[in-house]
Amino acid sequence: MLVTTSLSYALSLVLVSKYFQTTSANSSDSPFNPRDYAKRTTSCKAVKRDANNQLVDIALSYVDINPSANTTLVMLHGWPSLWSTWSNQIQEFKHDYHLIIPDLRGFGPSTHPNDVKGSGTLYDLVGDLQCIIEDAKVESVVCVGHDWGTAICYEAARSRPDIITGVIGAVVPYIPSAGAYVPIKHLTSAIPKLTYQLFFDGKTAEAVEELNKDMRRTVRATLRTKDSPPPDDYLTSPHSFLDAWGHVEEIPPVPFFTPEEEDYFVEQYQLQGFKNTLQFYTDENRHASWKFAHEQGNHTIPQPVLAILPTDDPVADWVIASRLLHSEDFLPNLTTELLSGAHWVHLENPQQFNMAMRTWLNKYFPSQGSEAEALAVDDTYAGHVEGEL
Repeated sequence: MLVTTSLSYALSLVLVSKYFQTTSANSSDSPFNPRDYAKRTTSCKAVKRDANNQLVDIALSYVDINPSANTTLVMLHGWPSLWSTWSNQIQEFKHDYHLIIPDLRGFGPSTHPNDVKGSGTLYDLVGDLQCIIEDAKVESVVCVGHDWGTAICYEAARSRPDIITGVIGAVVPYIPSAGAYVPIKHLTSAIPKLTYQLFFDGKTAEAVEELNKDMRRTVRATLRTKDSPPPDDYLTSPHSFLDAWGHVEEIPPVPFFTPEEEDYFVEQYQLQGFKNTLQFYTDENRHASWKFAHEQGNHTIPQPVLAILPTDDPVADWVIASRLLHSEDFLPNLTTELLSGAHWVHLENPQQFNMAMRTWLNKYFPSQGSEAEALAVDDTYAGHVEGEL
């Protein structure tokens, strides 16, 4: 079974829960505002494959917080997220860990080789990650990912175990490349809500035009919660991404954003639009990513891994998917946590998400002072917890 059931881990969850209840009320942090954080920009080399593999420079932006901490967490967003969607995790961990939070190539101000079909493989993005880590002057990191960011973290841990010491992967499971390549068109009958990816791949220019037409509407259509869901037929069309929302004149605001956060998000997309963000969905990039890993052959990730899977993602049942993919067979140090919530579970239920993160981090990558905190929690609550158990 995927879900960890060890008594020691369960006990640690209880202890951290008590710690959260004690400390959250005393937090003096002001509400998150993405405009309060300065970005660094570094120049990185990238391959432009539609120009005979020409080597070009791209500019990657990232937020760098608490660089003096002894352990670094790099947080990678998915689609169509930005660095700022790690807001709750930044607020929670910024005093304990060194945080590096980039905008991936093609997102926000981070530029792209402008070859959406062929210059956005997972190994390209692992190369970007390495470039950012070097610019930040750190040697190793724990990779924290959501959605496609999780896929990048897993590929980084697989191909660069020298710099990736652990993985926290939210929403999507590890997809090993040990077997044959499977195009998306062969999966949509089993997972109908992957059908929109056929639109992004087969009609990329048309998809970009639709996404860019009203960026706020696109953002609001995509970033929903379990309690404020999209229409039932959302994501099931091979001809449109937004047509399921056609009957809704004004889509409600993003449930987990403040007005300032939503405005910032839209402004960041106005810099470049959605064009190169669709790199994840093209068959060329997907096949090249699979081929690179498949031919290397080392599909097992021995580092500690925490998989946080939502129970109410409208896209798929990721627990069942992970079993079908045999993810656990390739992750010998896997811990899995199931959390209530939809696709954006780290924004929808941040306290539970952060608690799962902190419990796992305290076990494998404790921050400075975390051992003392854990002992204090244990001294205060041990008797009470023992009685509960």
